[in-house]
Amino acid sequence: MKLAHVIHDFFQHCSHRRASYRTFSLPLLLLALLAAPAANSAVMPQDSTHQSLGVVNCASSMCHGAISPWKDSHILHNEYSTWLRLDKHAEAYNVLLGDDSKRIARKLGLAKPASQEKICLDCHAHNPAPEKRGERFSLSDGVSCEGCHGPAEQWIKTHTKATATHASNLRDGLYPTDRPVEVAKLCLSCHLGNEKKLVTHRLMGAGHPRLAFDLDTFSAIQPPHYRIDKDWQERKGDYDGVRLWAIGQAMAVRTQLATLADPVQGRDGLFPELVVFDCHACHHPMSDKKWQPRQGTGPGHIRLNDSNLLMLRNIVRVVNPARAAALSAQIQRLHKSIAGETGMQGSDPLAEARKLSAMVDEQIVFFEKRHFSGADLHAILRQLIDEGLANGYTDYAGAEQAFMAIASVANYLQKTGDPGVARDINLRLAAMRKTLSNDEHYQPAQFKAELQKLRLVIAGSAARAQ
Repeated sequence: MKLAHVIHDFFQHCSHRRASYRTFSLPLLLLALLAAPAANSAVMPQDSTHQSLGVVNCASSMCHGAISPWKDSHILHNEYSTWLRLDKHAEAYNVLLGDDSKRIARKLGLAKPASQEKICLDCHAHNPAPEKRGERFSLSDGVSCEGCHGPAEQWIKTHTKATATHASNLRDGLYPTDRPVEVAKLCLSCHLGNEKKLVTHRLMGAGHPRLAFDLDTFSAIQPPHYRIDKDWQERKGDYDGVRLWAIGQAMAVRTQLATLADPVQGRDGLFPELVVFDCHACHHPMSDKKWQPRQGTGPGHIRLNDSNLLMLRNIVRVVNPARAAALSAQIQRLHKSIAGETGMQGSDPLAEARKLSAMVDEQIVFFEKRHFSGADLHAILRQLIDEGLANGYTDYAGAEQAFMAIASVANYLQKTGDPGVARDINLRLAAMRKTLSNDEHYQPAQFKAELQKLRLVIAGSAARAQ
């Protein structure tokens, strides 16, 4: 069984559970809020001042609508066909026509059907302002080509010219999906959220599924419509999937912290916006007494969802150990400040969140410049496993994020590794997946046991390689 099949089966299985992963294959997702973008940050496709022309302009068989990839061409030319036939983004709008979406809209008391409400359309479609829609543009196309690559008004006529370069296309409004920070910001804007779109706790209370996202895992499962070859790298630079994963984790943390600190979106009446906290800290039977101490917080506290923070901390321990202790200490200070633990009474949790966010920004810059070596991958994989063996994944959200992370890192290692070892790792990942099949009945001890078996497989592989 290939690793991609293991991960795909995981989400396909969980997609039948409303509270878990239905949102994995559909861009239903919105959540938190990114910090203010840098001055040189790219304009998001939905916010562009250029006109969106519609996917029909990309659909010709001589453009991107071929049935199969062209031979002897660096451009596949079947990108539109892949999107239309295989990519769930193409079906995102249609989800709004279903019974679940109708129930959510009704419970929220929305004035219009979900298929007409901005709060839904902003992530179920490419939803530019009405005056920025061309004659052939259609919302029903869902999350279309221009939703990711930017409105085509300025670049559609020039990007095929012999004189066109990637830099000139970017100047004409093409979105820089080759830049890890920008692609993370783009994907997270719907699969996690930003200041303009937010799936709140109220939305989930009305029936919107629980959110989970890992940039590299979701990118791997999405059917590829590009080829990372020499030509791609000459035009766009080095591609490092693990760097993309690491930056995705850091950007997700940055998003969550910005939501927590935001005086508007971070509040819901008397309460904080509960969507940034761990769902299962509250959503479990009252008879379930499986609480365990973590991050210095006592029982009865609503704990921040720190699944991305767990991943970030482990990455930093490997690739930037000089900053690992300070980062871990600030994470714990935030947890304890939110909970009002001894020694932290009177401290400002939002100030602690801002301090942590500054440290996360520092790591994003560090990751951008880092080449993740094979040694880094081996060390990160061991670190992720050891975190679980030290009882770091007692919460379901942390375990699910760890599974996706371990699978992603293992995938890159397997590309050049021993096929026999790859098979053994895939078998262990498949077994690990089964322990995550029901978020409401997650047993940390079972997940930990599978981590131990995976650790033995990896240790055996390392011993044979020596």
